[in-house]
Amino acid sequence: MKKGDKVRFLSEIGGGIVAGFQGKNNEIVLVEDEDGFQVPTPVNEVVVIDTDDYSTGRIVDGKKRLEEQQKKNIIHVADDDEDYDPADRPVTFKAPAEERKGGNLLNAYLAFVPVNPQDLTSTRFETYFVNDSNYYMHFVYSRAEGASWELVHTAEVDPNTKLYINEFGREDLDGLDRICIQLMAYKRKKNFILKPTVDVQLRIDPMKFYKLHTFQENDFFEQHALVYPVVENDKPARTLAINPDKLKQEMLSKTALDALQQKSTKQSARKEDKNAPVVVDLHIDQLLDTTAGMSHTEMLNYQLDTVRKTLADHAKEPGRKIIFIHGKGEGVLRKAVIDLLRYRYKTYPYQDASFQEYGYGATQVTIK
Repeated sequence: MKKGDKVRFLSEIGGGIVAGFQGKNNEIVLVEDEDGFQVPTPVNEVVVIDTDDYSTGRIVDGKKRLEEQQKKNIIHVADDDEDYDPADRPVTFKAPAEERKGGNLLNAYLAFVPVNPQDLTSTRFETYFVNDSNYYMHFVYSRAEGASWELVHTAEVDPNTKLYINEFGREDLDGLDRICIQLMAYKRKKNFILKPTVDVQLRIDPMKFYKLHTFQENDFFEQHALVYPVVENDKPARTLAINPDKLKQEMLSKTALDALQQKSTKQSARKEDKNAPVVVDLHIDQLLDTTAGMSHTEMLNYQLDTVRKTLADHAKEPGRKIIFIHGKGEGVLRKAVIDLLRYRYKTYPYQDASFQEYGYGATQVTIK
């Protein structure tokens, strides 16, 4: 057997032309088919033939066949190029995707994995698309930019694999507020059950990236990860988009009516008791489940952000009293809160809260 010989496979239909050999003892032959793909095959699994259809076809001159392939740019080399060795060409054969039992239901996820989970306050994060099914998936990942959308990534993902998308830091978290995943599923070289296209919008809470317990053990990564379902068992995740007809049905249901009545009762109670103070405990262990890896400055900034958000939530409630419990301690948090009120909320009067009710470590702010 030599280069240029026509061969056919013993174990399956088909064959091609010997393009070269691999292995220490040339035990692997590279069989090039009519499309130019080279299939590495053990020498003892092919046989030399003289026909072109690899079974019982007409006889074709081997040299003429090579010349025709060269004209089609299947073999990119001149006859007088003595330095060329087809064995040096990259192997273009790709094994078909393996399927698993139960994998014909669509399951896809968007996952966020901390690069350094031991330092959660400064670590960067990696984004992955997980295809947990027997289908190929072509997906489009976009993020909201006001009323429009910006493309982040698009790609095809092989069955039962995960694909790395990008890496980002905390400075990019605001851009994850609203994202959209659109995907289409299909199989190659075999029949399959047609699946509906998926269009899902997700809202990502940036604060979850500050909490260690957010990242959970999972089936896709060795380390803990924050995993958002896109589609599970053929059912897309609940999207942010509102279906007016579905909303109308829900509003007419008893559950929706009960929820509406409860909300109305709470609103009425709030209107009746405008003087009821809002109490916010600023102790960091009351605000976060863990402060692992956070510096004192980062914890203080988080507490001040809580003050800003609370005041913003009640900005339209004149007369409302808000009690911020900061404790005595070394007075750092109290001073930071007072400085914030003094320079940013000059119209809001503040004073020490009731010693009897809140002790000596609380400040009362009145919305004006």
